[in-house]
Amino acid sequence: MNQALKTTTRGSPKNEKEKVRLSLDISPELNKLLEQLADWTGATKSEVLRKAIALMEVAVEAKRQGKKFGIAERDQQLSTEIIGL
Repeated sequence: MNQALKTTTRGSPKNEKEKVRLSLDISPELNKLLEQLADWTGATKSEVLRKAIALMEVAVEAKRQGKKFGIAERDQQLSTEIIGL
């Protein structure tokens, strides 16, 4: 993935929070995955990225607290631990 990233800030109506526009260079493969995730979830690519960032925040905070982060079975047994975040 190309690491180039450009940000700009734009004003907004009173009822909306101020937003920052990002220009992000990604590989065609990553863009295809992003489009698939958006399609599968009925979201926009921006929404998928926002949710991914929120999920990353949860994972990082869990790690900072010495907790594990992963995928649990229905009985709450951790079946997959996600490492490397």
